[in-house]
Amino acid sequence: MADQQVDPQTERKAVQRKANRRTLRRLILISIGMFGFGFAMWPLYEIFCDVTGFGGRGVQEVAADDIQHYQDQREITMRFDATVNSGLNWQFEAVDSAKTVQLGKLSVASYTSINISDEPVIGHAVFNVAPPEASLYFVKTECFCFTEQLLLAGEKKDMPVTYYISPDLPDDIESITLSYTFFKNIPATLAYNNAAKKEISNQPNPNNITTNDTRARGE
Repeated sequence: MADQQVDPQTERKAVQRKANRRTLRRLILISIGMFGFGFAMWPLYEIFCDVTGFGGRGVQEVAADDIQHYQDQREITMRFDATVNSGLNWQFEAVDSAKTVQLGKLSVASYTSINISDEPVIGHAVFNVAPPEASLYFVKTECFCFTEQLLLAGEKKDMPVTYYISPDLPDDIESITLSYTFFKNIPATLAYNNAAKKEISNQPNPNNITTNDTRARGE
């Protein structure tokens, strides 16, 4: 029986299909691997922040009534920093750039914010403590960063932070920097302004009073 002739073009297509299938399988495996790696990275990042105090993760937040009132004569320098994200049209600054505080003693850091836009805006603050290891000894009892902040157009608001530094602070840490960055909460701001506009539109317009309404009032 005569040998069957194989069309070279058909053979090339078959080879190409096999190569495409191999490439597709590799891409699927790579995608699955990257997806799993992304899930694995988040717990590792959480552990890293908890251990190092990076991003203010180690900062304790306690109620004023739960404070253990023990102090140390040692003093350190606290420095204060304030920045605003480019998407938020606010002025935000620390009242004092630095102050000396006693370990274990309640202290207050004062910040101020001004909404220089022409509409109400809701913002939220993210804080950081440097050096990172100092966040393990930095305890906040009251802070504007605990909740979102609403500022009406042109409104100015004082934003204090009540805190203390644990007397267990290592001796090699002589200064701590407390930094805050304000960001605009876009969804919350849009929801607030839309609700305000809807409320205004539902209010009766005195210029649209009908003749019957006027007669009913005896005018």
